[in-house]
Amino acid sequence: MKIYTKTGDAGETGLFAGARVRKDDARIEAYGTVDELNAALGLARAETLPAVIDQTLERVQSELFSVGAELATPEPEKHGTALVGETHIALLEKAIDHLEAGLPPLRHFVLPAGCLGGALLHVARGVCRRAERRVVTLASDPGTQISPRIVGYLNRLGDYLFVAARFANQEAKAIETKWQKPTA
Repeated sequence: MKIYTKTGDAGETGLFAGARVRKDDARIEAYGTVDELNAALGLARAETLPAVIDQTLERVQSELFSVGAELATPEPEKHGTALVGETHIALLEKAIDHLEAGLPPLRHFVLPAGCLGGALLHVARGVCRRAERRVVTLASDPGTQISPRIVGYLNRLGDYLFVAARFANQEAKAIETKWQKPTA
């Protein structure tokens, strides 16, 4: 099977079990940004990260693939693509709690920096927040039904990535850079 079909050359793509839409459709923007997030996580995982983070991210990458499939399907319940739910959100919360238990309390804003792994996790966090915004935009389209658990999952994943970046920096003995209020 060839990877190219030429069916998208006119600026349209097909949804799973659905119609063809423009490639800049809100649904395509949403699942495309989730795909970009997945690639950003793959890049972060290419760097040496603490095993506890890498294991979680491996699971999350599979879950994000499922989130993308759900977003690409106009009727996910009917077509069996609604796979990520409350259990997955709870797993992210448990992972956050586990990492936070080993971190000093956050008493100031920190800049997205540190070791390479930590910085890459911060980049992934930024992409995650954008994906969350794209899903919220899609959910606001009249006639479009998006499960609120997807927004909850992406919101919790953004939280996880922030904590994971802090944890990776701590493990690498990289000093967190405090935000400094600009002076006049």
